[in-house]
Amino acid sequence: MANLIEQTAAIDTSYLNELNEQQRAAVIHTEGPSLVVAGAGSGKTKVLTTKIAYLLKEKRATASQILALTFTNKAAAEMRHRIERMIGKNVQAVWLGTFHSIFIRLLRLEANSLGYPTYFSVYDADDSKSLLKQIIKELDLSDQIYKPTLLLSRISHAKNRLVTAAIYNDNPHYREEDARMQLPRFGEIFARYTHYCQRAGAMDFDDLLTQTHTMLYTNPTVCAKYQQQFRYLLIDEFQDTNLIQYQIIQKLAAQHHNICVVGDDAQSIYAFRGADIQNILNFTRDYPHHHITKLEQNYRSTQHIVTAANHIISHNTTQLKKKVWTTNKLGEPIKIIKTRSDLEESQWIVQAILETKLHNLALYQDFAILYRTNSQSRNFEEALRKKNIPYRMVGGFSFFQRKEIKELLAYLRFVVNHNDTEAFKKIINLPKRGIGLSTLEKIGTLTNEKKLPLWELLGKAEDFFRAPTAEAILRFVAFIKTASLKLTTAEENAYTIANYIAKESGLLKQLYEDQTVEGLARYEHIQELLSSLKQFVDDPNNEDNSLASFLQTVALMTQEYEDDTSKDKVTLMTIHAAKGLEFKYIYMVGMEEGLFPSARMLGNQEELEEERRLFYVAVTRAQLQLTLSYALSRYRFGKLMAMRPSRFLKEISLEESTASSNKIATAATQRTAAATQFMPCNNVTTLRVGHMVRHTHFGKGLIIQLLATEGKRKAVIRFSNNVGEKTLLLNYAKLELLI
Repeated sequence: MANLIEQTAAIDTSYLNELNEQQRAAVIHTEGPSLVVAGAGSGKTKVLTTKIAYLLKEKRATASQILALTFTNKAAAEMRHRIERMIGKNVQAVWLGTFHSIFIRLLRLEANSLGYPTYFSVYDADDSKSLLKQIIKELDLSDQIYKPTLLLSRISHAKNRLVTAAIYNDNPHYREEDARMQLPRFGEIFARYTHYCQRAGAMDFDDLLTQTHTMLYTNPTVCAKYQQQFRYLLIDEFQDTNLIQYQIIQKLAAQHHNICVVGDDAQSIYAFRGADIQNILNFTRDYPHHHITKLEQNYRSTQHIVTAANHIISHNTTQLKKKVWTTNKLGEPIKIIKTRSDLEESQWIVQAILETKLHNLALYQDFAILYRTNSQSRNFEEALRKKNIPYRMVGGFSFFQRKEIKELLAYLRFVVNHNDTEAFKKIINLPKRGIGLSTLEKIGTLTNEKKLPLWELLGKAEDFFRAPTAEAILRFVAFIKTASLKLTTAEENAYTIANYIAKESGLLKQLYEDQTVEGLARYEHIQELLSSLKQFVDDPNNEDNSLASFLQTVALMTQEYEDDTSKDKVTLMTIHAAKGLEFKYIYMVGMEEGLFPSARMLGNQEELEEERRLFYVAVTRAQLQLTLSYALSRYRFGKLMAMRPSRFLKEISLEESTASSNKIATAATQRTAAATQFMPCNNVTTLRVGHMVRHTHFGKGLIIQLLATEGKRKAVIRFSNNVGEKTLLLNYAKLELLI
């Protein structure tokens, strides 16, 4: 490492000055395979962006020789911005983007070699489910047994293991599994789904990976071209890659071997999406002549939070060893809050946010409430609304999933690809043209029987349908042809074409005439889509501002569309959604056994370790303060259930746990500071652990244990005001209960 640092001594690279020793070593090691193990908050994005700048500026690499892959559009945009700021020039030519966006770019260039049109459609989950519903109906199967969501999940799982429909149907083991699952015709559905996608010139999201893999592993000429071109490969969040992604990366790096992967095995939390932690754990085995750098200095969190995170992850047996540390201030001890119920938990947390905001002069956007599952959000939403606290839900309804948006996008898709059957089904009778469901079903049947492409069959409508229906279809065909001609006209662009379609199709008129609040909102949404298209066309950084390129961009959008992201709001989200983010104040709620860790993960050591990594991710999102809460009772599946504290709470360091346990007794007292109404407890059998009570002599206290010995009921109560713990006979204590 020292030698590497000495190499930069004679180079005038001011942008390297802000790096620490390990970061600099990771940046300037450019030749050969390298693994950068980046602990939480250690500046991995800074390392990646600086490394790309270093390659361009000092190694004299051309922009097109660099391939940098990440997992979100937001991360890719931030990286590009940082690089341009560092070296002072546009870096659009760098192949920097998400796996899907880069692979679709490659596939567009080489689609014909795979038997696809250049402007193939990309089916989202709704398109795929719609197609599967059609297949289920064609095969006269029950959609209660052959559920589209289940089928799509099984197809996706197969594809991500590089199992095609042909391979699947040739394997007796899979057929036996289908029979056991009472899905004996799944293989037939899989094959038909694959055939229909290909016939429609469409790929689903899994195909973007599998087809790229096929292209590189079966076409030596195409593969050699990109192996030669990509001299340097950089992979962000490497712990989240799956089998196919890793094999594609390995294939592309096979000539120059300059592959740099950056990640943290402790933050591998996407196994349910196919991510394989073994990719990062086995990288050093796959590349014996590797260089490894560990980024262990945390710049984000306080010492208390970093120490807690280290203790948590130390309980995992499968990991790349590292010791994260920080020079940040000690900060506040981790708070662990126990409440009587999930309702009380939400009320306590919301009150704590108000008090912390006031005391620290913080903003609402400094706070985040994290939970294991989306279903936990309801109580917190209600509690926040009651206190008039603004909040935003991450993972809500996407702008591009709105019905009216998908309808206009379907028109645009069909203009680009006339055989896109899912787009066709959405628009053929929109607005109404007198083309009903029976006609649509007949079109589907005819394309199968006559073996005609959809567009060819529509052009011959008079041969198959009676006059009114045939005329309506041909008018539709004429409209699409006119719109398609605009694609080849120099004066037209993606915006003008979309605007023409929105107006001439009748979509805008239909929405404008609906003067309800909902109708006006839908009209505004269409206008917003057109505005985004205009912005796309006018952006000088877009190398390709065609309609097909815009549709590709939309298809790859995975982030939530938000109209007001700049407003000051508390954030509510699952821990999975929080990965990569940071907040000054984190409230991790529902820390109960069976909820977190999830009951589904308790029977398997690997899955339990993934749950622990998920907890590690939650903890390391916090910058200044971390509060963990659990309830003694919670409504689950419509029933009030007794809950136990999560095992993870015991895995925080002894020092942290001691500091935190002292706060448990005072938590309930603190939350009743503004409400001191007590009433006599006439029925001691109603008392529960976690109840706040008042004694005439000892004052206020929290019941921490209930005992029954020799028929006598006792309570261990932790009193405030330095009284400490007392064990009292309930029949004689004359306690008052907080109401």
